[in-house]
Amino acid sequence: MMVRNLLTAASVGALLFGLSTAASADNWRYAHEEFEGDVQDVFAVAFKEYVEENSDHTVQIYRFGELGESDDIMEQTQAGILQFVNQSPGFTGSLIPEAQIFFIPYLLPTDEETVIEFFNTSTAINETFPELYAEQGLELLKMYPEGEMVVTLDEPFTSPEDLRGKNIRTMTNPLLSETYRAFGATPTPLPWGEVYGGLQTNIIQGQENPIFWIESGGLYEVSPNLVFTGHGWFTTAMMANQDFYDGLSEEDQQLVRDATEAAYEHIIEHISGLADESLAAIQEASDDVTVTRLDEDQIQAFRERAPQVEERFVEMTGDRGAELLEQFKADLEAVTNE
Repeated sequence: MMVRNLLTAASVGALLFGLSTAASADNWRYAHEEFEGDVQDVFAVAFKEYVEENSDHTVQIYRFGELGESDDIMEQTQAGILQFVNQSPGFTGSLIPEAQIFFIPYLLPTDEETVIEFFNTSTAINETFPELYAEQGLELLKMYPEGEMVVTLDEPFTSPEDLRGKNIRTMTNPLLSETYRAFGATPTPLPWGEVYGGLQTNIIQGQENPIFWIESGGLYEVSPNLVFTGHGWFTTAMMANQDFYDGLSEEDQQLVRDATEAAYEHIIEHISGLADESLAAIQEASDDVTVTRLDEDQIQAFRERAPQVEERFVEMTGDRGAELLEQFKADLEAVTNE
């Protein structure tokens, strides 16, 4: 941990040096939570390419670990050291409690086409959330889905009873902990950098992530039993430091918005079929992997526990959270009833 902190301090020091020497060069700094070639990285690269092809500005991308963990890059963005950041509500939830809505199980459908249509049309996503992020000095530019959540465990499971006594890693997000508590497991919040080792040493027995991240991070090597529970999608958000964004010319603000839309269109195309490709790669790489897809009766046993997570969400977020949840459900109903 001390080594990581020293490396982070050195990285931030170098970044600050670049800030003082290259400010006039319009070099924008953009950090995200994933590895090279992962979904957030593909989005960031598409954003960078659009900006650099349509202006004299440059974009420097920082990937997972180069500037610390998720909490570190958010702090750096709020401080104005970074101009852009991509962070999931799993970590932003401590800053913006309402963002934890994405961790209410069985709220979002698992059908990819429906999920994408929801993100495109939702009032909650496109109107309410920008206001909530603005209160924290952040210009929310885009929320987008990355993939269906998959649980990995040290053994297959099909019921909440099977999760009793299992330590399941969660992001540092109170509502996600409530979800796994409702599912019968023992939630264990850990930063990403400690997950592989925790699974390897049996400190934790399982975790959840979209399938591409399970492949990219090699999690199947130490947690080989994959279970599709149908309980949600991994969502992320791309945002800017609000003072930076407000200080841009109208032309550059439009450039940022256009680059974001171009990256979004690219990523929606990119995630199509990605889960199947990642699962095939995992199964080819390891003979130890098992895949369990819960049937409707098995899913129902988990779904019946979702209301207590909804109640906890409203307790944590008050009237604003209740209104957001109501709007969220109305937006979903509009999409599913089309």
